[in-house]
Amino acid sequence: MKELTIISGKGGTGKTTVTAAFADLADNKIMTDCDVDAADLHLLLNPEPVSEQPFIGGREPRLTVDKCTGCGTCEELCRFDAIHVTDTGVAAIDRFSCDHCGLCALACPEGAIAMADAENGTWFISRTRCGSMVHACLGIAEDNSGKLVTLVRREARKLAELEGADLIINDGPPGIGCPVTASITGADLVLLVVEPTVSGIHDMERVHGLCRHFRIPVLAAVNKYTVNLVNTQKIRGYCEEYHIPLVGEIPFAAVVNRALVARRSVVDYDCGPVTQVVRDMWEEVARRLEDMPVAAGL
Repeated sequence: MKELTIISGKGGTGKTTVTAAFADLADNKIMTDCDVDAADLHLLLNPEPVSEQPFIGGREPRLTVDKCTGCGTCEELCRFDAIHVTDTGVAAIDRFSCDHCGLCALACPEGAIAMADAENGTWFISRTRCGSMVHACLGIAEDNSGKLVTLVRREARKLAELEGADLIINDGPPGIGCPVTASITGADLVLLVVEPTVSGIHDMERVHGLCRHFRIPVLAAVNKYTVNLVNTQKIRGYCEEYHIPLVGEIPFAAVVNRALVARRSVVDYDCGPVTQVVRDMWEEVARRLEDMPVAAGL
């Protein structure tokens, strides 16, 4: 079983568009959406959930009102200004300010505060026109997204083994933070989707540095390369300098927006030259995946 993660270093470069196209082209695979903070692969694959589970990402303080005497110890000690004794003489916890450190539960003389499992989001196993998909949704203002990404990938691997799939395709999150690290660790291959802008090049360099740190093989593709040919040439030069295979250059085409509005991929909808370029990209990526030894995984 091989695992491909598609990332970009920044949002809006088109990595989900590429992922959806690869999902249409690849055989015997499982898809995941590792962008749990702002998932959008479901908009193109229209999944039908067959399993829905809560995500327990940590612990949070819970107050038993009947035990609280309003002594104010918790309010005095909380450095996040998340607990206040109200006019009713009972403490109240602001869950959006709370950092879940647990000091209030430790310090409460009445034992009115206890740490309990926190439900931070939901993860799903779904069926799509392209096959099975594992995806998730982190709750509003919740944290531990890296932990949720790891859970999504772990469940995808279990599902792939159950279904006998040969490939897992991960739609990665933007940036270089914890969720990105969680989405590439143990992957066999990473595809960087880059746009020819100053910020696109800058963030490509940062996320490539992250992949180099973890010694993960990298490919690159330029999306909307015709928008700025000077920056596209800079990307080519960077790839040549660091020996990154450039597997495709996708031209800008307004028809791609019509495909996305129709909730179809660029290979399921006639997007002219874009469709052929993405098909050729997949053939090259698939060939390189086949030639690679299997990574250790999660």
